[in-house]
Amino acid sequence: MKLVKDLLACIDGLPPRTLLIRAVYLTAAVSAVAVLGASLMMRKILSDIPSVDKLDEYTPSLTTYVYDINSQVVAEFSVEKRTLFPLNRIPIDMQNAVIAMEDSDFFRHWGISPKGIARALLRDLMHTRAAQGGSTITQQLSRNIFLKQEKTISRKIKEIVLALQIENNFSKAEILQLYLNQIYFGGGVLGVQSAAKLYFGKDVPELTLAECALLAGIIPSPERFSPFSSPEKARLRRYLVLERMVAEHYITRKEMDEANNAPIPSGKSTLLASHAPYFVEYIRQQLEPKYGFAQLWKGGLKIYTTLDLSMQIPAEDVMEKYLVRYDSDSFKARQAAGGDGAEVSTGAPQGLQGAFVILDVKTGAIKAMIGGRNFRDSKFNRVTQAARQAGSTFKPFVWMSALLNGYTPATIVDDSPMAYYYDSKDWRLLEGATDQYSINLAIQPFVGNKDFNIWVPNDFDGKFLGNITMRRALELSRNLASIYLVTRIGPTQVVDVAHKAGIKRNLEAVPSIGLGTSLVSPIEMVSAFSTFANGGIHVEPFSVLKVTDGQGRILQEYVPEEQESFTPQTAYLLINMMKGVVQRGTGAYAGRLKRPIAGKTGTSQDSKDMWFIGMTPDLAAGAWMGYDDMTSIPMKDWTGGGTVVPWWTEIMETVLKDQPKRDFTAPEGIVFVTVDPDTGKLALPTCKKPLLEAFIKGTEPTEFSDAGH
Repeated sequence: MKLVKDLLACIDGLPPRTLLIRAVYLTAAVSAVAVLGASLMMRKILSDIPSVDKLDEYTPSLTTYVYDINSQVVAEFSVEKRTLFPLNRIPIDMQNAVIAMEDSDFFRHWGISPKGIARALLRDLMHTRAAQGGSTITQQLSRNIFLKQEKTISRKIKEIVLALQIENNFSKAEILQLYLNQIYFGGGVLGVQSAAKLYFGKDVPELTLAECALLAGIIPSPERFSPFSSPEKARLRRYLVLERMVAEHYITRKEMDEANNAPIPSGKSTLLASHAPYFVEYIRQQLEPKYGFAQLWKGGLKIYTTLDLSMQIPAEDVMEKYLVRYDSDSFKARQAAGGDGAEVSTGAPQGLQGAFVILDVKTGAIKAMIGGRNFRDSKFNRVTQAARQAGSTFKPFVWMSALLNGYTPATIVDDSPMAYYYDSKDWRLLEGATDQYSINLAIQPFVGNKDFNIWVPNDFDGKFLGNITMRRALELSRNLASIYLVTRIGPTQVVDVAHKAGIKRNLEAVPSIGLGTSLVSPIEMVSAFSTFANGGIHVEPFSVLKVTDGQGRILQEYVPEEQESFTPQTAYLLINMMKGVVQRGTGAYAGRLKRPIAGKTGTSQDSKDMWFIGMTPDLAAGAWMGYDDMTSIPMKDWTGGGTVVPWWTEIMETVLKDQPKRDFTAPEGIVFVTVDPDTGKLALPTCKKPLLEAFIKGTEPTEFSDAGH
């Protein structure tokens, strides 16, 4: 009050002209201060405003897609699910629906809408909502790309300034294209293409009017208007969009009525369903170190793979069906064992696990890969990362070693008792111990001696077949015959053959190698078997055919690499013997496919691993089953032939149903001779079960069998 009185006292008595002049000066001074203050405030607000020139270089985070061999989407790598689409490929109904609902004056204003701003301000003052917001499409674009999502006066000013600059530097078509590829549609997806995939399982050019209207309707609040969580709200929003499109003369009333009758999607498209998770992770582990996290997850790459979903999906279903059944059988067996007083858990620590892989024999392309039963519970890929004993599945490497040393399928091998001792340097055959009695007699003095190790191998059935042909020994998976061969050929050569075929891991050159005691992975085994089916030519397994960037430029492309590991003739002899495993041996269940199949079953020590690997001239497929913690499978009568072969066969029934029935082609230099299957010699007319056997020319038998028939 004192200040006012002093001011009045100062002007009291002054002439009117003087008062007017002083008032003018005072007003000017106050205005100048106000303008200066406003300028400083605007300068501060706009000091960190980004340049719209960057919009030309703007590269949003894009979704990377993984495709199978038939261009079906297998999976996505994305931080934000988004795909850029040119405006000319976005339906005009989609463009019109968004314009009608979000900014009907889009083609008439210059970046901002004074009426819209006033309407939004009035709405805020009255705390009400309106059908249309105050921001133009250009303002929304500037906010989404350049600004933080905060509600402040300064952000609104920046938004308006940026919108004006964008309009001054870009055409309406460019602005609309950026907006439609940038806007959030809920469910973690941005842009109309990703939204079309999520809600309708189709590409954006295929969208109908009803689908365009539904997408436009959910833009203001995607979670609130989602057809998945609020179908009635989504239906109402679609109706409002169609009404606006009629009002703007984009569609007719008849078109609106037809679109209104279209159904609302009830769940996410199955196109985005997750299959082959272990394969997808296998791809990621290869490509992320090469391209970096940002390019793989944000760069919009297209990864074209060797996977075939028509093989992968049935394989997943069948394997799970059988392992669920075996889990139940295993549980009952453990309960029974525990009930008899044995210290056995009434339930396995984990469920039975499985692995399955299919390779293209000629190229090494991975057509299917199942690394386990539940990727969410365990990301450990048992196809590529597991180290398990192959059991008798390893025997073909022994037989190949024998063929390379002049043996033939008709060569007689000995399936008789034997024993080995360890002399602190190496395992040596106990000479003269050729029957169980002599073995027991020979080892008796050393029983209990910790410094003297004895190994007495045996067969699953506890029997000895004596002299049998190499073919018959493989068909029946005879352990003692395998050890007989290893002893004469040397375990070092078996290791060498396995490595040439495709095994990568270190292998122990010991007599037991013929029983599959070394650790290998399923993909190594299937790859090595493919070498035999491919005429002795080894090709490395591979999974990526091609990778392109967002503009379609090829970043990498598969280049095949081949290595001739064995001659076509020796490879054919082995394959021809392995066909007998399915025709007459331990893999006979696979004969239900009624086509030429070469294969080998396997059961490891203490029944911890069960295998079957089977081949056609075109595909090689391997199946494994066991517990992750190396627990023995409790059913003593279970073998790879009795458990794994059935689900391998059911999978391959689907995989092979449309493929021609082809046999393995005999290369030049192979001759066929009819032999006695018991003696391996030429068969007489009186032979009851003569066998047409393959030989490398010049190695066929010349002596007739004198066995009585």
